[in-house]
Formats: sequence, structure tokens, C-alpha cells
Amino acid sequence: MAKAAQDRSDYLDFERPVVEIENKIREFEELARTNNMEFSEEISNLHKKRMSIIREIFNNLTPWQKILLARHPKRPQSLDYIERVFPHFIELAGDRTFSDDSAIVTGPAMLGDMKVIVIAQHKGRDMKESIKCNWGSAHPEGYRKALEKMRLAEKFKLPIVALIDTKGAYPGVDAEERGQALAIAMNLREMSSLRTPIVCVVISEGGSGGALGIGVGDHLAMMENAYYSVISPEGCAAILWKDSAKAPEAAAALKLTPSDLVSFGIVDAVIPEPPGGAHRDPDEAAQNLKTHLISIVLELTRMSESEILDKRYEKYRKIGFYEKRVQENIKKPSEDNKDA
Repeated sequence: MAKAAQDRSDYLDFERPVVEIENKIREFEELARTNNMEFSEEISNLHKKRMSIIREIFNNLTPWQKILLARHPKRPQSLDYIERVFPHFIELAGDRTFSDDSAIVTGPAMLGDMKVIVIAQHKGRDMKESIKCNWGSAHPEGYRKALEKMRLAEKFKLPIVALIDTKGAYPGVDAEERGQALAIAMNLREMSSLRTPIVCVVISEGGSGGALGIGVGDHLAMMENAYYSVISPEGCAAILWKDSAKAPEAAAALKLTPSDLVSFGIVDAVIPEPPGGAHRDPDEAAQNLKTHLISIVLELTRMSESEILDKRYEKYRKIGFYEKRVQENIKKPSEDNKDA
């Protein structure tokens, strides 16, 4: 069992019953250790109760609670997964145009026995790192850096693994002046035609164009407690109701959970997390991610370049639908004016 944090800021309100049980387990374990006493039965019963509470809580999460879990302060981030899933990772910095953007981490690595290029968004695990990474909101140079490394992957015929975790691209004036919209648009266009396999995984937050900038590929998966949306619930609530406090209602309306997106045909797979969320056992979460990635990358590498491109095209053509209605006997504006 992963050690639970004691600080109130380290857990969510709906996690309180689980944290209280875990504290009791630690107390009994400490008593047994320091006083040479036998509490195995009590500890075993508490573990069973803990699992029962976890199932009750986490099998019935609302969309808003899933979003809070995706933003959990202890949730594993990209560098945590890279350390566990991709041995021999070598970071490559810079976009060869302006500067290096720490919000996006790139470089070659090993995935099992396969060489890959990793493109990952990183938010930062403490205040110093978060400031350096701009809380995962990349500037245009970050997206240009990602594209440079993806072209490198295509040149050397290496699969690309993209780990998505951002509230959105940085919307500041300086980013717009340096071509934020163009940088993202270029990535969308180029990723759609790269002649190498691309696997994308939303590990926590997938926000709008900031996520799409590294999110076009042959396979899109989501961790069980991640979300993927055109806008944040807070932003949606501010637009629709002029009140960001209505974010929980917006979250339900946006249909942004993995199960919703699988049903719409947008997401291909959901990667399970440990009971209670990835933060309770990052090692197990990383192993689940690794197993899924190896399976999908192996499957894609057996396909020819033309097959990959054809299936990628079909994948995105099938997303969404529209209805065309032809209405007859409708007067043209000129005819209405004539009658008047």
C-alpha cells in the first residue's frame, strides 16, 4: 500500500474516509513494531475495510470528482512515468528557433526492447519546477520543439509516444506574438502525415488545443482518471453561466471522461489505475501504462507506412457526424422583398 500523505492539502475531500483508514493502519503497524505486539488481525480487517471504501467511492465518481482526481497534487506526472517506463531516456532540448520550453520534454528512450521518441507535457512536481515548466502550459517554442523531435523520429523510423498532461497552451500575449496558434496548427498538420507510428496517452489533463498540439496519432488512450476536453469546466461555466462555481455542472455537460469519449469513438482505450487512483501506487500505474504502450507500439510497427497513414486518416474521418437537410420551397430574401 502506498503511503498516504498527512497534509490536508495532499488529499481530496472525498478521499477523507480512505485517508483515515490508512492512518489507523499505520498506527497499528507502528504499535506492532515499537511494542512487539500482535495486531495482524486488526490490520487485516482494516485493509479489507479500506478496499471496500475505495470501491464504494471510486466506482461512483462524478465527472467533476474525476477532474479533481486528474489534478491531484500527488498524481504521477510525465517525468514520473518516464523514469519508470522509459529507461535510458535522453532529453533533447530546444526548438532551434527561439529557446527551450520546459513544459514539453522530448527525447529518445527504450520501451521494452524498442527504441522510441517520447514527447511529454510536464507540469512540475514542486513550486520551483512548476514555475520552470509554466504549469504544463507550453509556449510556441514547446510545440516547435516537439515537432522537431517528431520529424527526427520519422527520419530514423522510430515510433512516437506522446504523454499529454496540460490544462491548455499558454495564452499570453508573448506566446501569441511568437505564433502560438500557428505552431499548434503546424503540429496538427504534420502529425497527421508523419510516416511513423504515433501513440498518444492522456495521463491526467487533456485541455483543448494545448493537448491536441501533441495529440494526433494512430492510437489515443486515457488513464482511467484523466479527462480530455475542448475547454476546462471552469472556462465553460464562466462562458455559459458567468459563474466558474458551476464547474461541476459544466463537467457533467462536457462529457469529458474516458468512458464518455470511448463511447463517442474519440478515445481507443482506457488504461486502468490502481484502486483509488494512480497517486496511491505510481509503480502499478506506470506498469499498466508500459504494458499498454508495448502492446500497441508492437501492433503498429508490424504495419506498413501506407497502412498506418490510411488507418490514421480513417480514424479521424470517422470522428463526429453531421446531418445535411435540404429544405425546399423557401423564399429567397429577394423574393420576400419583392412581395413586400
